[in-house]
Formats: sequence, structure tokens, C-alpha cells
Amino acid sequence: MTGRQEVDLTAPLGGGTVPNPLSTAAGCAGFGRELARFTPLDQLGTLTTRTVLPRAGAGAPGPRVVPVPAGVLNAIGGQNPGVEGFLRRELPWLAERGVRTVVSIGGHRLEDFAELAARLAGRDGVRGLELNLSAPGAADRGVLFAANPAVSYDVVAAVKAVAPGLPVYAKLAPDTGTVTEVAAACVAAGADGLSMVNTARAMAIDLDARRPALAAGAGGLSGPALRPIAVHCVFQVHAAMRAGRMPAVPILAMGGVRTGRDALEFTLAGASGVAVGSELLRDPTAPLRILDELRAELTTRGFAAYTDAVGLAHRTTTTKDSDD
Repeated sequence: MTGRQEVDLTAPLGGGTVPNPLSTAAGCAGFGRELARFTPLDQLGTLTTRTVLPRAGAGAPGPRVVPVPAGVLNAIGGQNPGVEGFLRRELPWLAERGVRTVVSIGGHRLEDFAELAARLAGRDGVRGLELNLSAPGAADRGVLFAANPAVSYDVVAAVKAVAPGLPVYAKLAPDTGTVTEVAAACVAAGADGLSMVNTARAMAIDLDARRPALAAGAGGLSGPALRPIAVHCVFQVHAAMRAGRMPAVPILAMGGVRTGRDALEFTLAGASGVAVGSELLRDPTAPLRILDELRAELTTRGFAAYTDAVGLAHRTTTTKDSDD
């Protein structure tokens, strides 16, 4: 016996709570079947699914995933079973296992998001929705949703109108230059939380083929290279909440989380939940390992509860942060 009090890992989800702050980043765990061989899914705070679209799609041609220094590039291109396939095969499987499922949804039009939300509202096992506003191709009238506060507002408002009782998280991009403005617009429209951040647009060149390494050209950068950017985005948005420029809502942070120290860094920056993404490709046992490491980090630093650490980095900051 150490004599130390067990850390309370309860974390917020929308207006409710979940047993711990660990989730999976959309896409990296699929719909949970493969991950379940290595990680008991009901022990996660939540599981965020691969993005579901209105209709099934095979995705982009290969190569679709390319390793780069300190990260991974991907251009999956919307591979998914469509909402009918998800409701018929994937969601019942998750519900039977008691998984607290957050369904990532996306589309090319505002109406796609509203249609999907209406189909998913009230379904057994669905604990929330994540709106993939920042995936390549998620655009309305040629505008990336997450690059435009007004368009993002409209998407969130449309979803909340058809799924008023379901926690809705807006997933934001790290490289639009307007992350705080978009975050404020999403919260004003009724978002119950924010997921931060999606991958950053990037490219690698195949020297032998003399062309982009991804078949799609550019793709999304994830992994440790993304983490400092993601931490800054979370810090900016939490600072805006503390300053009263938008109501405070939970932030689910993601981007290069590989250890409990990484999870704590996001938490101190202002996140009240952390999702594991590309690390799952290297270590499918990572979520519970990271959760144990986070618990140890909190215990060592004398925290009685996970939520006590949220945003503490702001209390010792003396320089003004901005979107510059």
C-alpha cells in the first residue's frame, strides 16, 4: 500500500460524465472490431468511430497511408459502410458490448450532417456525435466547413435541431488560421464540446517515382509532429473560454498522443478528454496503457481528480496568447 488516494478519473462528456478521459480518434480504431482483440472497449471513456457518411464508399486509391518523420500521412478518402451499413452491422455490435460510442459523421453538404444526426439520435449505444467539419472533402459550396465560422455554425445548428438531446462535438482543423473564431461559432450554435484537432494538410514526395507519395497528393498529418500544434490550438480555445469570449465547454484533445505525459500536457492546456489516434497503428494496447500512465502522472503530482488538472497551465501564464 502506498497510502496515496486513488485518482478520480471521471471526465465530462457534453453535460454528463464518463468513467475516464480516454477515447479513440476517429478513423484509427475503425468501428472497434480489430481493436477489441487488444483493448476491452468498455473500459475506454468513449470510442469514437470512423467517420460515417450517408452512403457507403470504397475510399481513395492506394497508397493511402505513408510514414513520415515523427508521424503518418493519410488520405483514406471516405472509406465507410454508409449509415445503413453502420446501423445494421456496426452499432449493434458496439451496443452489445456496452461501448460508450461517439459516432463521427461527415458529408459534403450541410444536409448530410442533419440527415445522419436524425438517423442516429435515440439509437441504443450512441453517447454522442462528432461532426467531422475538417476532413478533406467536407465542404459546402466549395468552402471547408472548419475554415468558415458561419458555415460551421450552420452545420452545428442543423444537427442540434434534429438531435437536441445528444451531446454534439465539433471537430476542428489546426491549419485554418481561425480556430478560435470557428470554435466560438460552433459553441454559439449549440455544440456541447469541441474535438481538437484533426490532421494538418501535408505532403511527402516519393523520390524514385518523382511524384507525391500518396495517390491523392496531399493528405492529413498525424502523430507526434502534430502534437505541439494541437496543444497550441487547445490552449488558445481554452484561453478564450477563460476570458469569457465563448461559453466553456469540454474539449476532447487529439494529435500525437503516445504516453500519459502527452495526455497530461493536453489536459494542462485545457482539454478535459484525450483521444489516441495514430499510436494505435503501432500499439493497439495504447489506450489503457496511456490511461495507466496518466493516472500515475496525476498521482505523482498530488492530484485527487483528473478534472483538477484541466487548464492549470493558464494559471501560470503571463504572456498574452493570440491566434497569430
